[in-house]
Amino acid sequence: MATYAGRLTDHVTAERQPRTVGPATTAGPAVAVRSLVRRFGQRLVLDHLDLAIEPGEFVALLGRSGSGKSTLLRALAGLDHDVEGTGLVEVPRNVSVVFQDSRLLPWQRVLDNVTLGLSGAGTTDRGRESLAEVGLAGREQAWPNQLSGGEQQRVALARSLVREPELLLADEPFGSLDALTRIRMHGLLRQLCERHRPAVLLVTHDVDEAIALADRVLVLTDGRVDTEVEVTIDPPRDPSDPRFAALRSRLLAHLGIVNGGLQPTGPDLVSRRPEEVSR
Repeated sequence: MATYAGRLTDHVTAERQPRTVGPATTAGPAVAVRSLVRRFGQRLVLDHLDLAIEPGEFVALLGRSGSGKSTLLRALAGLDHDVEGTGLVEVPRNVSVVFQDSRLLPWQRVLDNVTLGLSGAGTTDRGRESLAEVGLAGREQAWPNQLSGGEQQRVALARSLVREPELLLADEPFGSLDALTRIRMHGLLRQLCERHRPAVLLVTHDVDEAIALADRVLVLTDGRVDTEVEVTIDPPRDPSDPRFAALRSRLLAHLGIVNGGLQPTGPDLVSRRPEEVSR
């Protein structure tokens, strides 16, 4: 567990020097954030934000564009060193990130993309097994440009999970996929997370996606988590289920969406009718 205490501006120093690592334990949360602050000029994006994610828990983070969702994810991934404030950030040492674009290296074959950075005996076998898990057995020697968008995201998932991360950060990982492919990827991601049991933080604009995948849904408003909803529906979750619809309406209300929760008030939030999800 990497720990950053005191002023969080020291995060950049912690990244350049060996991190302070505490003993691994299942007693505490996998992620613990207290009083996280991030500014862009005069604009306060994260306002003394608090967050905890338990080991193996799947948490979805909703919010309008500019609410700080991706900023929080980048801070947890160690990609943003300009956080500040007094408080504590604890994240595991073994963290993987999946972005909206697959970020595959075009000059590397699929298997080499998955095993990039790994070494030691069994690396190739681990890569092949990970690709088989995402349904891409036999595509190890393909080039990224020979794959569809959905297949490229499968490779990105394989690359993330082959490292057996304690924390998986997913930033709109299916946002660029068509509706049918996105639904299929939802099932795959849920299955993989149940098998590997990382703590997961999914950033999404899609309310239905959050309900379909998460154990707990958070709404980020003005740089703070102001709403927390536990999802108690057993998977797979049917959008036509009245409990699903009730959660959708509740979350959309917290997000300021009206009209029965079926139409967003702007382009930055999405909710789909049940018949659109099942098509």
